[in-house]
Amino acid sequence: MRKRKYIIPIFVPHLGCPNDCTFCNQRKISGQMKNVTENDVRDTIDFYLSNFKEKNSYKEVAFYGGSFTGIEPEVQEKLLSAAYDYIKDKKIDGIRISTRPDYIDKKTLKRLKKYKVKTIELGVQSTNDYILKRCKRGHTYQDVVKASKLIRRYGFTLGHQMMIGLPESTEQDDIETAKALIKLKPKIVRIYPVLVIKSTELEEEYKKGEYEPLTLNQAIDRCKELCYLFGRKKINIIRIGLQNTDSICSPTNINSEVVAGPYHETFRQLVESSIYYDIIVDKIKKFNTKVKEVEIVVNPQSVNNVVGYKRENILKLKEMYDVDVVIKQDIKHPENKIDVIISKKYKDFLDDKEKVKK
Repeated sequence: MRKRKYIIPIFVPHLGCPNDCTFCNQRKISGQMKNVTENDVRDTIDFYLSNFKEKNSYKEVAFYGGSFTGIEPEVQEKLLSAAYDYIKDKKIDGIRISTRPDYIDKKTLKRLKKYKVKTIELGVQSTNDYILKRCKRGHTYQDVVKASKLIRRYGFTLGHQMMIGLPESTEQDDIETAKALIKLKPKIVRIYPVLVIKSTELEEEYKKGEYEPLTLNQAIDRCKELCYLFGRKKINIIRIGLQNTDSICSPTNINSEVVAGPYHETFRQLVESSIYYDIIVDKIKKFNTKVKEVEIVVNPQSVNNVVGYKRENILKLKEMYDVDVVIKQDIKHPENKIDVIISKKYKDFLDDKEKVKK
């Protein structure tokens, strides 16, 4: 049985970042408004450890936000050392950090090795140099290539973070970014649709009509294509969409820092449900008969995605194809796999109606 994995998130907003990208306000995105100290690291770890239910689990400290390896080396060491003490005491199992591609070199990687960092995620966003410049990222695609190769050579798990719907980025640009990242062999990826956040340059562009964010449906369809690409190469997509917080929430919420864009509280479920819907429809179309009712066998872990947000998939199948759905849960069934079985053909349905009339 696989160990449950717990993440202990520690946000270091804007620490180490040389500039503000047009779309970014890390303090707003993370909900963290003050810089982090080693005491904060210890307090956060202690809090999470005391609340984890499963003691025999894999526990990892994750430094999110900012550009960790751009922080002054002595500050890096203090934060890492505070977390490393828990590794030495066998209370946590690993550390992961996120950073910029242009803030990776051999000296930095040796420092991270010293404190048992296991995973390094690079904020790539795009592999198109024009788009990177347009968004004021301050690095190039070649920085991504160089950093990715170094990270893998030093034995770290490589992760990439990319964004869809960046200014002047087309669907094809986003697909090309995914294909370029696949060639660099990350083990994990995160996909973030661009949201317009308050107090960013992008907000000003949006207000002037110089930037139009993706619609929710556009973002879902685009993410779905990327899921297919990464999935074929067995690259684990660990997040789709920003983490919901008190400030990253629906623009209709008075406390929201989101001005516009494809926000949804269950964005990942919408993407994965759409993928399942396509799979179900494809399987039904392959039946050489008119289908009235199908039984879908699925692992309990995947039921919500098969049914869809607010039963959207079930309703669409009824509306579009006049197909009824019966869900059968099987704990032994492989996750992320479904079987679709005909339980009633349309001919059987008509025969039953005829019998009732008689």
